[in-house]
Amino acid sequence: MGVAEQEAGAGAVGGGGAARGRPRSEAVERAIVEGVMKLLEEGIPLADISIERVARIAGVGKATIYRRWSGREELFCDVLRTAEPPDPELPGVSMREDLIILLESLRQRGLANRSSAIMHNVHAQMKSSPKLWKVYHSAVIEPRRRMTFDVLRRGQLNGELRADVDVELANDLFVGPMLVRAVIRPDAGLEEGLPERIVDTVLAGLGPAAS
Repeated sequence: MGVAEQEAGAGAVGGGGAARGRPRSEAVERAIVEGVMKLLEEGIPLADISIERVARIAGVGKATIYRRWSGREELFCDVLRTAEPPDPELPGVSMREDLIILLESLRQRGLANRSSAIMHNVHAQMKSSPKLWKVYHSAVIEPRRRMTFDVLRRGQLNGELRADVDVELANDLFVGPMLVRAVIRPDAGLEEGLPERIVDTVLAGLGPAAS
């Protein structure tokens, strides 16, 4: 059964009655996302990938895509998220441990982008599209920032971080060095143990004063 048939079947209700909404079909969505990735692998720029083109290569109708994504930007954002490592689960036991886990996730993303010329080029193209960048920032970057803010605020409550520290600035101090190495300096090392070094170096200045 092809993805078009699966989509049609997903909207059917037993007994031939009218459907009350179409359940999401993972197989259909996977075919659409893989269709976009195939076009990217062929070197097609994001600007030239239309919904019509994706529909053809995925073997679905345009309406099938629009039922799941409101437009190209939202679809591309999901494709990028699919290609990236998942966000980590945080134990929540200590601020230091959670920060190291978050930075390790950034390190792994940096390594993945370096090993994938496709994803590296997509990120570069995305920044030249204000609308796509806005969607990606809202759906991917901002939730990760909020996750780090929560860790830092918890650290302030339990005494791991000084109460007078600006949480947003502290976030930039922890995350900034990893982003510099992962994005701005592709020649720089992303070696194991880097997250611990960054976290401990920053905490040496932001942690509570020694009694």
